[in-house]
Order: sequence, then structure tokens, then C-alpha cells
Amino acid sequence: MRLPLLILHISAGIIGILSGTAAMIYRKGSRRHAQSGNVFVIAMMTMAASAIPLAIMKHQPNNVGGGILTLYMISTAWLTARRRNSESNIFDWVGFLVAFAIGVLSLAHAYAVITGKMATEAGVLPGMDIFMGSIMLLAAAGDLRMILRGVSGVQRISRHLWRMCFGLFIASGSFFLGQGTKVFPLWLQQSSVLMIPAILPLVMLIFWMVRVRFASAYKRIQVLSGSNL
Repeated sequence: MRLPLLILHISAGIIGILSGTAAMIYRKGSRRHAQSGNVFVIAMMTMAASAIPLAIMKHQPNNVGGGILTLYMISTAWLTARRRNSESNIFDWVGFLVAFAIGVLSLAHAYAVITGKMATEAGVLPGMDIFMGSIMLLAAAGDLRMILRGVSGVQRISRHLWRMCFGLFIASGSFFLGQGTKVFPLWLQQSSVLMIPAILPLVMLIFWMVRVRFASAYKRIQVLSGSNL
């Protein structure tokens, strides 16, 4: 049971990384972007869904949370792109509660480890729990804002982009840093080369967020300037 799940998990993860990279490269809104994005969503959902039972079998609670987090990020990003502006439903309340719960539990776990009340899992530092917990609380705040006020235009695009990119970061970090001891040679593991593809999705996340925000601001300036002529 474990071996087929592991093969499915690894295969889906590799496809997710490749298709996610392609989706970031292709022009947003193009047919190739949409096609590679659809492959990315299917691959990432498969990877995350298979990660949860594998983590349970191996008694790795952090990886259970990671699988749930990935399912949350990718599904909410996909729904944001598929819906009309300012649309929401009961699923968004579920997503908000999941994100909020994971965020609080991650920060609580980090606090317990730092204060010596709980032993840390091998290879997992409290700083990572703080980072992921903060991201999840930020995502939960975004969910609540969308439910109460709605999102449209640039906010809707930004919500889609950052969640997709962060989902890709989870996959790339898990592969290049987490599984590196099983895949890559020792000399490569001991270098800093693997850090580049691991954090590249975060760099692209910042790039696209700035570009989307700047392009929107530039267009507004053009409209205002034109109206004053």
C-alpha cells in the first residue's frame, strides 16, 4: 500500500513542479497558461492527497498538516480563478476555518518547542512552524475579507497568483530540500545549489505580485491623467 502511494506522490510532485513552472512562464490568460495551470492543479491535489495517508503511516504529523495546507492553497487558488468577481459560498467558510486552525496549531507547536514543553520532529525547526503558521493566518484573514467584502479585479488576480505560487513553493521545497538526501548526490546536497529551485517560486511570487499591483496602479494613473486632459 505504501509503495504505490509513494510512487504516485513523487510522480505527481514532479509533474506539479514542471507544470507549475510552465504556468509561471507563460503569459497570464493565455491558452498555454490555462492548460499548464490545469495540469498543475490536478498534479498538486494528487500529490497532497497522497501525502496525507503516507504521513499518517510514517507518524509524521507535520507532513499531514503540509498535505492539508497544500490542498487548501491550490483549491482556493483554483476556485478564485474560476469564479465571478465577489462570489463566495460555504466552501470559503470551511477553507477559512481550516487555514485558521492550521495557523494557530503551527504557532502553538512552535511555542511549545521553543519553551521546551514539546520535542521537535527531526529536521523540523520551530522557525518553519512560525513561518507556515503566519502564512496560514494571513491566508485565513484573506478568506474572511473575501467572504465579508468580496474580491474583484486586481485583488482577485493577486489572491489566485500568490496561493498558486505558494503551493508550488511547498512542492519545490519538499522535493529539492526534503527529499534531496534520497535523490541528489552528496556533493550537491552539501552545496547551496538546491536552494535556488527550492525558493524560486517565492521569488516569482514576489515578482508577479509586484507586477500585477504596479501594472494596475499604472493603468489607473493613465485613466486619471486622460480624464484631466
